[in-house]
Amino acid sequence: MTVHQKLVRDRIPEIIENTGKKFSTRVLANDEYLIELRKKGFEELEEYVNASDKENALEELADLLEIIHALAVAHESSFNEVEAIRERKAQKRGGFQEKIFLIEVEDD
Repeated sequence: MTVHQKLVRDRIPEIIENTGKKFSTRVLANDEYLIELRKKGFEELEEYVNASDKENALEELADLLEIIHALAVAHESSFNEVEAIRERKAQKRGGFQEKIFLIEVEDD
């Protein structure tokens, strides 16, 4: 039996069950859930970084977005609130569309 010990999407047990395989799961406590969501975010980010083509990159970005949605709820908020914060920060400090790469800044 392969041991995974990781957070999975809600329908994964149903999908595994439909294959006829035996498996075990448990529901995480809130503090464990937040830890595992953060781990999952790193896992999905690494998969995005290693994506070899546009299709895979977009799939991994969608997974990251799902994690962001779940993290917002776990922090008793919403994706809309996160988006509003992003918009405020973009207005104040800009986004990343201009591709500016800072090389150095003079020390005081």
